Amino acid sequence: MIYCFDTFYGEGYAKTAVIGIADWDSSQAAFVLTDVIHELLDYESGAFYKRELPCLMSIIHKMNLDFSKDILVIDGYVILSDEGKLGLGGYLFNELGGRIPVIGVAKNDFVSLHNLKKPLYRGESGKPLFVTAIGYDLQKAHEKITQMHGEFRIPTMLKLADQTCREKD
Repeated sequence: MIYCFDTFYGEGYAKTAVIGIADWDSSQAAFVLTDVIHELLDYESGAFYKRELPCLMSIIHKMNLDFSKDILVIDGYVILSDEGKLGLGGYLFNELGGRIPVIGVAKNDFVSLHNLKKPLYRGESGKPLFVTAIGYDLQKAHEKITQMHGEFRIPTMLKLADQTCREKD
């Protein structure tokens, strides 16, 4: 299964959503789960992972991941520099013992990263998404995100993860 994650921060809480799909081109979710946590760390410039990693781990602990088959897709970066500085996805990969691939799909460019990201133009948008990966070939990750369902810049299931984490309970 391919699991797509996103987190929304409200006043005093964070809500994380995960959407599971059976295939890269799936137009329907096979799995939907949300989780809310109230014990949040303050945002720390340059260390966003410290705030969001606990949100991801909280929901992952409620899932039954298959480390031999599953792939995680996050909203953000896996790597932040060509020297290998880790982003949120890299920290998640390490937290899971390096046993499950993580693909990052970011909406904004990160200027210190050149070679370890691939821009992806979808639909008619002139603005790319930026794909990074760890535990998975970057070119293959780019191809898989390209294959995801949807006519627009943001693939349908990534948009669903974003919408789901923003819904009021």
